[in-house]
Amino acid sequence: MKVDFVVYPEHQRAFTADASFKEDGKKKPIVIFTHGFKGFKDWGHWNQLARYFEDLGFVFIKFNFSYNGTSVEEYSDLHDMEAFGQNNFSLELDDMQALIDLLHDTNGPLNQKELDLNRIYLVGHSRGGGAVILKAAEEPRVKAVVTWAAVSRYDNRWEELHMEHWKQEGVQWVQNFRTGQKMPLYYQIVEDFEKNRHRLDIPKVILNMHQPLLLIHGEEDETLPIQMARDLKSWKKDAHLVLLPQADHSFGGKHPYEEEELPEATKVAADLTIDFFRKHA
Repeated sequence: MKVDFVVYPEHQRAFTADASFKEDGKKKPIVIFTHGFKGFKDWGHWNQLARYFEDLGFVFIKFNFSYNGTSVEEYSDLHDMEAFGQNNFSLELDDMQALIDLLHDTNGPLNQKELDLNRIYLVGHSRGGGAVILKAAEEPRVKAVVTWAAVSRYDNRWEELHMEHWKQEGVQWVQNFRTGQKMPLYYQIVEDFEKNRHRLDIPKVILNMHQPLLLIHGEEDETLPIQMARDLKSWKKDAHLVLLPQADHSFGGKHPYEEEELPEATKVAADLTIDFFRKHA
């Protein structure tokens, strides 16, 4: 079954989430899946991925970051470019915290009889991979973490931009090649990063992350180089690194994705993820 619900974080902009699971009254491990930059919870093959985890006995929760460009009223694709431009990494961590806290709320939208709150796992794709590392470091209720094609730091590409011009203008524009949208990045994201570097600097924060970590990266990733996964591994020595041959950044997925079966690379990544979580039950 699939349960749609809304989360209300302290910063006041609500966001949508859904949970896929077999309703049988038995407590099941929880997987929270975090999308990446220009992503959203119903992108591509993420719904098929949710069903795959559901069939194998998990509660699979995916959600839209509150400022990812969706809204509670229209959450199936990106449309609110002003919200997108106002997003930052601190807001994303606050969203994840609100979701984790809601799972522990006995009056929350999910039946507590279905949830094993001692087994909360995080999976993050792309920029979301950075977010799950940071959240795990500050949230001891997370049991283990898996990243799929994760960023190794948030500021690594800013040096390619004209920072002074960005600061003066207050905005940079990025192209969404799928939709043709021009998407704003307001300079506030840089200011928030500098202000909260102690919380957002992945190379340093990962040193305080005590949970088991599995890093999965495609050898044919056209967006984020394999070196990012190797860097994460170098900072967290006990992390496990798996490179998937012939896997691209989205592990074979695209939007829209109209197949019933998962792409082969995604299925391999999912099976590796499930085995890792079962190992750390």
